[in-house]
Amino acid sequence: MNDREVREQCLRLLRDGVSESPAPGAAADPVDAAAPAAAAFTGGDALLSHDIDGDIAVVSLLRHGSDRFRPDDVMIEGLTFQFRGGEWMELGGGAGSAPERPLDRRSEDELGGPLRVYASGRTVRNADRLLPWGAKWVNQARLRAAAGVASIRVGSRVLGVPEHGHVAIVWGSRRAPRLEALDADGGVRGVLDLEHPTVAAPA
Repeated sequence: MNDREVREQCLRLLRDGVSESPAPGAAADPVDAAAPAAAAFTGGDALLSHDIDGDIAVVSLLRHGSDRFRPDDVMIEGLTFQFRGGEWMELGGGAGSAPERPLDRRSEDELGGPLRVYASGRTVRNADRLLPWGAKWVNQARLRAAAGVASIRVGSRVLGVPEHGHVAIVWGSRRAPRLEALDADGGVRGVLDLEHPTVAAPA
């Protein structure tokens, strides 16, 4: 699938998810259920995770080659979006190499803890401002949750963890959020402060 088709499907996902996700500016639902496995896009690519926080969003994808990657590359890409003028607009993103067996859930021993960040980045949300200062950012982190982690609490949001364990987080505040890894009973398995994460290669 080429990049244009992927982005069209990402926008369709964000638009179609309005009934299940809070509308931009609305209070977040206390539990945001995640798909049980990677959702296949046409062309061999797959949706890993997405997160919406008010008027900003991130979509994480498993890509098998593309307009920008070699045909034999398997990458994990994170794209950020902003809801503006009544529609979702892509801001940008980044990608990195996928690990071997990317959809296998890993143990805490393999990851070095209940949560492991393997990529992060940010894109400017007001690139059309008249003055060079005053930039506002949309930040993203892509991480893996170990087996036994059922959900992740991000402020007032609770994101379900898919079977493969990949989770994408988005935020617009200056300070990065603190994440809590929760088990199926809501118990805290561990805490990760994204302000000072240890970014590692994906395991």
